[in-house]
Amino acid sequence: MAEINQLKSVASQVRRDILRMVHSFSSGHPGGSLGCTDYFVAMYQEILRYDSNNFTMDGKGEDLFFLSNGHISPVWYSTLARSGFFEVSELSTFRAIDSRLQGHPTTAEGLPGVRMASGSLGQGLSVAIGAALAKKLNGDDKLVFSLHGDGELQEGQIWEAAISGAHLKVDNLISAIDYNNRQIDGDVSDVMSLGDLRAKWEAFGWMVLKMDGNNMDEVVSVLRTAIDNTGAGKPIMIIMKTEMGQGVDFMMGTHKWHGVAPNDEQLAQALGQLEETIGDY
Repeated sequence: MAEINQLKSVASQVRRDILRMVHSFSSGHPGGSLGCTDYFVAMYQEILRYDSNNFTMDGKGEDLFFLSNGHISPVWYSTLARSGFFEVSELSTFRAIDSRLQGHPTTAEGLPGVRMASGSLGQGLSVAIGAALAKKLNGDDKLVFSLHGDGELQEGQIWEAAISGAHLKVDNLISAIDYNNRQIDGDVSDVMSLGDLRAKWEAFGWMVLKMDGNNMDEVVSVLRTAIDNTGAGKPIMIIMKTEMGQGVDFMMGTHKWHGVAPNDEQLAQALGQLEETIGDY
């Protein structure tokens, strides 16, 4: 079991990785990646049960994770590398031609840890439900996790999946929403308001938890609570409040860093706010 301070230390390094990856190719999505870093580190360094040395696509006997809002690939790639799925040095190939680390995760390149191509928003919950049902059919007692953007909830397929998950009693699924109220065109509440998310998901028949996604102690605690409540006949949705650009002051409080890479000066300024704890790639 990892200490909270150890998880925070890894999170600081992952945030540095994100910035350097996006800067190196002048392309990518730093804002949401920075906001979700604590969640990813907690998941892969504390919560998920997996064997990073023997990755398989079917994931039998392991917990599975699906990233639906695939544009935040930098945080996932960094966390996978820092968790032993592939060499950390490969992060330097982010978005390069023929790299396994494409801007949106794909399966064709065979990157360990990735079981679904994502980037076309709205599809991940359907895939996660299917994987969770497969585990039930196979007598596999491990769990399925998924992450979604709040702007992604404007996609109708999400709500079709929500109905299915409750109807089929997919109680081995723990999903989360990155609720930062930002999307590429502005605030989610301005583009298309989501209303009372807790009431919506509960009305669809899900168990709903809330957490501060930028508080490592709370992230770990709520994820453990979610695990304790699996097997009770309902899928679980965690509404995770985050700040886009978390950890870098000039990236926070705005949607403008959703998909913009920092220049040299901005990179230096941002890295100055984040401790190098494990070693840059």
